[in-house]
Amino acid sequence: MKIAFLSVFYPFRGGIAQFNALIYRELEKTHEVKAFNFKRQYPDFLFPGKTQFVSPDDQADPIQTERVLDSVNPLSYIKTASRIRAFDPDLVISRYWMSFFGPSLGFILGRLRKPVRISILDNVIPHEKRFFDAVFNRYFLKRSDGFIVMSDKVLKDLLSIRPDAKYLRVNHPVYNHFGIKMEREEAQRQLRLDRGKKTLLFFGIIRDYKGLDLLIEAFAGLDESYQLVIAGEVYGSFEKYEKLIAANPLKQHIHLFNRYISDDEVTLFFSAADVCILPYKSATQSGITSIANHFLVPLIATDVGGLKETIEDGKTGLITANPDAGELTEKIKHYFDNSLRNNFLEAIQAQNAANSWENFCSRLLGFYEELKKARS
Repeated sequence: MKIAFLSVFYPFRGGIAQFNALIYRELEKTHEVKAFNFKRQYPDFLFPGKTQFVSPDDQADPIQTERVLDSVNPLSYIKTASRIRAFDPDLVISRYWMSFFGPSLGFILGRLRKPVRISILDNVIPHEKRFFDAVFNRYFLKRSDGFIVMSDKVLKDLLSIRPDAKYLRVNHPVYNHFGIKMEREEAQRQLRLDRGKKTLLFFGIIRDYKGLDLLIEAFAGLDESYQLVIAGEVYGSFEKYEKLIAANPLKQHIHLFNRYISDDEVTLFFSAADVCILPYKSATQSGITSIANHFLVPLIATDVGGLKETIEDGKTGLITANPDAGELTEKIKHYFDNSLRNNFLEAIQAQNAANSWENFCSRLLGFYEELKKARS
């Protein structure tokens, strides 16, 4: 079978590109796959980070792609659709994570009526609202034959806009491309952390909805046997977090890595951690859970969006009822006071086995067959 994959790939960086590369490698084992990539993903003035591209330290998979789509150039939409039609695929896979891409991806898929079109949805209704969200979402969602969703929250959002949508609900596969776990003490030594302290990790891009402010406030309710590691690039201003850290009575135990974390550093941070904290104020799903699971690091998360679907409360991690600093403090104490880490490891390993890339792609291809049969 011929599969066209329309999304972002190397040399762009980030979880979406990494996810796509892992799907591509799995599918190419048994099918002819061609990736159609962005020439320009975002105009620079719309991108909140320092760069959209991989660094020399990233362990990026250099998937060979046809870089043809410019998100803000309608002429490239026509060209991209033409190139995909020339490839003559049986299946077109696309990714949708932001309404900004609704016009470009929707236009292209609208011109591809012959192949089955499956869109993997990371978000539908975004965390940070924009005036064009509703119109762009409706435009895009009309132009796929079926959808893959990885959380009940995204499924609910999809059906609120397109009640007749055909969908497949699967879990986010485990990110397994960051290598093997290091010894905890060695990872802490390399990061210059305080060895022997209970180590909390906040990891990933820092945006308001991810609740880092709640975690900093929660950390103030702990004692000096704890340390907090904040690792990730801020999108927007870091000023409010700086003020919270400066006022925190345990500020000397907060270790700040306020920058983009390259792929080869990911192992260090998760190997050094005793637990990973997701203090989100809103969420759909989080790729951070898949990294933590790979490194067998339990999670403590707020009960928002789809986080509870991938973290079994009391089995693979802990869930707070609300995005509240006091509740986070109590859950963190409960985790360490009851030595829960070892209790969770077996369940995490079993969950990882079920959430493999092989299983994800097998179910995707089964969904394709269902959609193909429905057409005939």
